[in-house]
Amino acid sequence: MLPSLARLIIRRRRTILISWVFLTIFGAFAAQRVSERWLEQFSIPGYSAYEANQRTLEQFGNGAQAPIVAVFRSDGDVRAHAQGIQRAISAAAAKNPGARVSSYFSTRADVYLSADRRTTFAEIYPSGQPSFTSSVDIDGTRAALKSAVPPGVTTYLTGRDPLYETEGGGEGPSVLVEAMIGGAGALIILLFVFGTLPAVAMPILMAIASILSTFSLIWALTYVTSVSLIVQFLVALVGLGVAIDYALLMIFRFREELANGASVDDALVETMTHAGRAVIVSGSTVAIGLLSMVLLPIPVIRSIGIGGMLIPAVSVVAALTLLPALLHLLGHRINRLRVMPKRLAHPETVASGFWERWSRVVLRRPLVTALVGLAIVALLLIPASQLNPSEALVKDFPGAGDAVEGREVLAAAGITPSVFKPLIVLAENVDPGEASLITRTVAETPGVAGAAAPPSWRRGDTFLIEAFATEDAAARSVRKTIDRLQDDVLPGLEETDIAGSGPGPSRLTLAGVGPEDRDFVHAVYGNFPYVMLFVILLTFVLLMRAFRSVVLALKAVVLNLVSLGAAFGIIVFIFQQGHGSEAIWGVHATDAIIAWIPLMIFAFLFGLSMDYEVFMLSRMREAYDETGDTKQAVTLGLARTGKLVTSAALVLMFAFFVLSTGPGVDIKQFGIGLAAGIIFDATVIRGLLVPSLMLLIGRWNWWLPAPAAKVLRTKPSRAAPEGST
Repeated sequence: MLPSLARLIIRRRRTILISWVFLTIFGAFAAQRVSERWLEQFSIPGYSAYEANQRTLEQFGNGAQAPIVAVFRSDGDVRAHAQGIQRAISAAAAKNPGARVSSYFSTRADVYLSADRRTTFAEIYPSGQPSFTSSVDIDGTRAALKSAVPPGVTTYLTGRDPLYETEGGGEGPSVLVEAMIGGAGALIILLFVFGTLPAVAMPILMAIASILSTFSLIWALTYVTSVSLIVQFLVALVGLGVAIDYALLMIFRFREELANGASVDDALVETMTHAGRAVIVSGSTVAIGLLSMVLLPIPVIRSIGIGGMLIPAVSVVAALTLLPALLHLLGHRINRLRVMPKRLAHPETVASGFWERWSRVVLRRPLVTALVGLAIVALLLIPASQLNPSEALVKDFPGAGDAVEGREVLAAAGITPSVFKPLIVLAENVDPGEASLITRTVAETPGVAGAAAPPSWRRGDTFLIEAFATEDAAARSVRKTIDRLQDDVLPGLEETDIAGSGPGPSRLTLAGVGPEDRDFVHAVYGNFPYVMLFVILLTFVLLMRAFRSVVLALKAVVLNLVSLGAAFGIIVFIFQQGHGSEAIWGVHATDAIIAWIPLMIFAFLFGLSMDYEVFMLSRMREAYDETGDTKQAVTLGLARTGKLVTSAALVLMFAFFVLSTGPGVDIKQFGIGLAAGIIFDATVIRGLLVPSLMLLIGRWNWWLPAPAAKVLRTKPSRAAPEGST
């Protein structure tokens, strides 16, 4: 089929080029229109804390967002400035219409005061639904707070969202600067890889066409289902990766065929026959990794899976239509307009080059090479086993300014960091006269520093209690406190005589941002084994057919999982355990990896790293079919794809590494995880373990029994003695 497609493209190349120009231009238009249709809200339907927060929002008009925290500090007893501080709190709350407020002055609860009585705080819960971009007027609230504060009192405005905002005002470069740095790095690497302007330009053109055309499909998809704002970043990053990878594979093969004396037409047919097949298999594995996200019970993540799978599909179509048309149009001119000396950028032949020499080293010492690779993997899997997916502790948020200063004042005063994410008890159809009993019981729960029930937080038989854990709501120890409240304390109170006058049963539910964060972890990682099983089985079947081998498919899946584990180990070692994170990125040990990071690294990295496995093993399978000799197949495959895999990995590694210069802890962890995973996969996995393990396994690499081949509709492959095929 692919040879016929290649000949069709040769005949219709101008039509294909014009069509892609139109699709790309329309894609630029669609990208602007789709920006108005993104889903920017987050939901975890069916999970207790999320549903309680939504009911709180319905009843009180607020409570779904984290509070902003007004901090007051004086040289003496802060209560002496009660009237002035209350005016300042009211002025700040007025900047957030519909906000709900709590403080010492509305509750008389000591939990809002420091032990020395010189520091106090107020919680201001903004109205409305949370989104990926904060809708809270932080600057206006801060200005109102400071203008109304009485003399002798210093005030700060902090909280989760103000701290996030100060991250953006840190020392990191802007997104535009990051993109320019990443693009410049990719351009330099491509210059060293190809050395000629036409060859360098084509991967970039492929990425542009693929990404913009995908936005056209996503625009149409938004009329069928909601699509998360995150999808635009997924499309840009994955599109950049796979489009450049596929272009590199096709261009490498095309130039190799030309160098071997083939005509332009024959070179294109050979390129499509072999490299084109590898592109299809690779694109399918990327799509499987992203599509697996639909198995998670979170609408935003499901939309990421549906929208994200479009980019590898479009990139494959572009690689099999647009790129061949461009290659045929250029022909031998792809090697003209040289800007790098041939000795620095010359296509390596099978008979020479670093990767051919390295293949000889592996050939002589396969067991030693495998043991070295496994030792490196083991060292990284140890920290990976300690992965703690959780929101970052407030103390670890980087940045500077008023929000950070307020955080430090609270910490110095000995006030629990739980004020940034208080625990909320939603009492429904409960006698308001029982509020004191419930508040006292919650306050006496181990792990709770104190609780209060502000009188203004009542609507008939529904009221709210605010509780503060002894530690940050994201800390590991608080998980036990959350579980204790959800499973023991609140159900026990429900069994007492607390019912109100409403028709339904009384209900006490733990709400707040902290418990909702735990809901997210449970929703994702409680279902993650099913996601992994889906990806592993589907990828295994696909690769078994592509490589016509049970062993190669199994090895590819296992090594890809090992590569993911190593990427997790690297970010745990750096950020969770703090080895070098403060010295390089200004972030001390976080004791956690932000909850969504492992999930998204899996979605990105599984398919991208599988690209390299497919590129390498496809060439080895081709060489084995020609020679019937495993040693020769490994040598030829590694020599022919080593530079390709390394080049593709360097382009992606640099682009992802630049992300780590951004100010946010989450972006730093994400960028380093992807960059480290990509380069680890291209070196340790593909350079050490793949060739050495294949040499040790020998003829069994190529075994596909007839029954399996019949089901897969391909030819069987027997584990024949070396050189007999």
